[in-house]
Amino acid sequence: MLSTVRRAVAGPARHQLRSAGLARLLSSLAILEQRNGELSTGSLSAVTAAKKLGGSVHAFVAGSGVKSVAELVAKVDGVEKVVIVDSAAYDKSTDSLQGLPENYAPLLVENIKKGGYTHVLAGHTAFGKNLMPRVAALLDVQQVSDVIKVESENTFVRPVYAGNAIATVESTDPIKILTIRGTAFPAAEATSGSGNAAIEEGADPKAESTVEWVSEDLAKSDRPDLSTAGKVVSGGRGLKSKEDFDKIMLPLADSIGAAVGASRAAVDSGYADNSLQVGQTGKVVAPQLYLAVGISGAIQHLAGMKDSKVIAAINKDADAPIFQVADVGLVGDLFEKVPELTEKLKSA
Repeated sequence: MLSTVRRAVAGPARHQLRSAGLARLLSSLAILEQRNGELSTGSLSAVTAAKKLGGSVHAFVAGSGVKSVAELVAKVDGVEKVVIVDSAAYDKSTDSLQGLPENYAPLLVENIKKGGYTHVLAGHTAFGKNLMPRVAALLDVQQVSDVIKVESENTFVRPVYAGNAIATVESTDPIKILTIRGTAFPAAEATSGSGNAAIEEGADPKAESTVEWVSEDLAKSDRPDLSTAGKVVSGGRGLKSKEDFDKIMLPLADSIGAAVGASRAAVDSGYADNSLQVGQTGKVVAPQLYLAVGISGAIQHLAGMKDSKVIAAINKDADAPIFQVADVGLVGDLFEKVPELTEKLKSA
């Protein structure tokens, strides 16, 4: 199923003139995430998407001690200016890398208006999904979520129905608010040598917030970050308990240097922390290798990992839907096969 927007096309000369004029007027602001002065490199996907729009590309970062982050972003290819707001008021949050959206949204709106931006982009992450709808509401425009392709300055492609349909949508709003699927746009990289982008102080409205940050309880791990890892091993309901999940999955992950993920069924059953959930309502990943253990392959889970380069699956049910998308499959008891595989990987 494909939903397509049809548009009238002007003559070639007129179309080229219009495109050239728009390219000069287009200006994009990529919202980058940081925590404790460290840039979330995954958020640089927003820069890549912004570059596809044409026109100027600026980056925005806020929080305490962000000057070092800005200096790093200034070296990123395609970024012409880095707008910063150095304030601890935009640091803390209970569920994301950045400040609370209740006071971050007015800050962002103030800088969007000041810069006259036509497009504002952020990652389709917990932070982006929390912040950007508020920004769109304050600007009285429609948000376009989870963009996987930029066709033009006002036409975008996004998945719907858990990825079973692809919609092509057109926005006529004066300011386009977009969240970008990180797996569809590689993170922009820093160029060698010193950066050419200017660093500029942004506007700080110092808006009063109706909420207060109290505390956070973060799951810490020495393993690779799930969202950006090149290899991911995920466990599902078939592992039967948290003890078995840890006993089976953690040594497997360590044997190949992989991140650990989980299906929603495993998370809901308490086998794994919800920060490890992969799927439509969890994280969307696209590693080089995705190994699904004891996961049946519900459509909601497939929506979060089907773009992986190589998908391998271990399940005792030969008819499990996961095998329909797997490049490599092993039918068998995971409690026997996975420890055997782990030992072979360790000795390889």
